[in-house]
Order: sequence, then C-alpha cells, then structure tokens
Amino acid sequence: MIRVVVVDDQQVMREGLVALLGLIDGIEVAGSAGDGRQALDLLRHTAADVVLMDLRMPVLDGVAATRLLKRDHPEVAVVVLTTYADDASIADAVRAGARGYLTKDAGRAEIGAAVRSAANGQAIFAAEVSDRLVAALESRTTTRAKAELPDGLTAREAEVLGLIARGLSNPEIAAELFIGEATVKSHINHAFAKIGVRNRAEAVRYGLEKGL
Repeated sequence: MIRVVVVDDQQVMREGLVALLGLIDGIEVAGSAGDGRQALDLLRHTAADVVLMDLRMPVLDGVAATRLLKRDHPEVAVVVLTTYADDASIADAVRAGARGYLTKDAGRAEIGAAVRSAANGQAIFAAEVSDRLVAALESRTTTRAKAELPDGLTAREAEVLGLIARGLSNPEIAAELFIGEATVKSHINHAFAKIGVRNRAEAVRYGLEKGL
C-alpha cells in the first residue's frame, strides 16, 4: 500500500481528496493537514510515501513546506495539487523538490497515477505544466545562446563560421548542415557583415579569437 498524506487548507477539498484516494486500489490515506506546518508535525509521527500538497496555504505554504519536508524526510515524495499553473508557481515547487505537479481539475485516474509514479521515484506533471516547463527551458536556452554569441550572430551563422575555421568549402558546409549552397552563402554574407571581415581568413581569425 502507498501511504499518502493530504495537505490542503480548504476543508471541503481536503475531505474530498481523502475520500477520492480511499477509492483507489493500492493507496491508503495516512492523514491530512490544513497547512504546511501541520503537515510537518504530522509526518514526525506518521509514516508516509507521498504527500499531496496544495501551494497557497496560511501559516506555511506548500513551497516552504515541500522544502522543509524534503530536508527532513527525503524519502517522502511530494506531488503538488493546486489551482495555480503559472510559471513562477511551477518553478518554485520544482526547485523545492516536488516530484509531480497537477492542477485541481485532475481526475481520480490522473491523481492515482501521479501518486504511484511519485512513490516509484518517477516525476509526473500535468500536460499543461509539462508544456510550460518545456517552453520556459527553450526560452531560457535561446536567451542564453543569444547572450553568449558576439556581434549579434545567430546560432546558425556562428556554426557556419566554425565550419569555415575547420577549412570546409561552401559545398561541404551545405552537406554538413543539410542546407543549400545559396543558404550557406547568405549566412556567410550576413555573418561577415556583422563581424566586419572581408574574407575567410579574417573570419577564421575572428572565430578563433571569439572561441567559435
């Protein structure tokens, strides 16, 4: 049996979750709490495998409670169940150590699957949460890449300069990148204009100096 503690400051929601979990095979409700502080007190004398944690609560919110819980009970998995799916809430919960993140429109099957996955050491996120995490990661990666490239070079232009430095001809660069020769020439012209060089030798020197 997977022992679960339910943490939510809304009594109706808390009691509803306790009742719902009681209907799922292989899951046993070990207790419930109305805020993060109560949850931590409960876990001092109650064994649990998974904590189903709300985020916005009085006394001690879900993020702070998750952080303290993972410090004191690293073996217990936390699955966030909340009405909030904004980027900041998701990021804060994941940084605190949450292994799953669901919104409160999740059904019994989804909640049961999340609890089982968390108990088995796997991470599980609602589809919309996964989409936000991927989008945030892509945005951060793109921003970092732009910040690291000098003189306004695009990632592709920097890649072409790197291949020029390796001594590849335009046809060879086209084959390497699976693009047409005309596209290669366009990238080279744009890159040369941005970095202020006139020929391939100067471009190679620039690439070496900039670590490209």
